[in-house]
Amino acid sequence: MDANEILDYCLAQKGVTETFPFDKETLVMKVGAKMFLLMSLDKQPLTIAVKTDPEWSAELREQHPQITGAYHMNKTHWNSVSLDGLKKELILQLIDDSYDLVFKSLTKKIQNAIINS
Repeated sequence: MDANEILDYCLAQKGVTETFPFDKETLVMKVGAKMFLLMSLDKQPLTIAVKTDPEWSAELREQHPQITGAYHMNKTHWNSVSLDGLKKELILQLIDDSYDLVFKSLTKKIQNAIINS
């Protein structure tokens, strides 16, 4: 997957916005004003950071050398994922799970506003 595919996939989800709050190279995808994905546009191989359930994080890190604790993030909840060599299905599942975890953390009012938009 390339950066445009990741961007298009994320923007197809309800309530998602793209921002560059840190610098011009780090794209941040948010739902309800909360981050669920970060992507370094100038790093090769393409790498994303996603929020992940802590138990699944440990499992993923054992199975895939491309998945490690995310730089500058809470390493219990965030993974850095080098997309090189990973199956597209796993990448999409990681993005979906990150979106879902963050969406579920939003208030019911914000969730309903996103659902009904």
